[in-house]
Amino acid sequence: MTASRREKIETMLREDPDDIFLRYSLALEMEGAGEWESSLDILTALSRGVPPYVPAFQMAAQHLVKQARLAEARAMLRAGIDAARQQDKAHAAGEMGELLMGLGETGLGAADAD
Repeated sequence: MTASRREKIETMLREDPDDIFLRYSLALEMEGAGEWESSLDILTALSRGVPPYVPAFQMAAQHLVKQARLAEARAMLRAGIDAARQQDKAHAAGEMGELLMGLGETGLGAADAD
């Protein structure tokens, strides 16, 4: 039987537990399996790393939006924009800025506003 993508990632992580991309990949696999909180825990840890892993901010924010945790999503995006700017990642900052604007001032997306 062939190992699943997640099993392969977990095996590689046992060999190199500090690999940021593997940890990010595991978080994505967990999200796909509906393990929201575990995925979010990994993404949050990556966003707090030194240096922060910029893609983790946007993915965590997207998770939070799906869970209707909009205030947390907005805070994650603001922190991510700051981290991206500090790392000269203007494209990532711009993408997170667009997502933040999409949430609007009230934290509601355009589709949610009545």
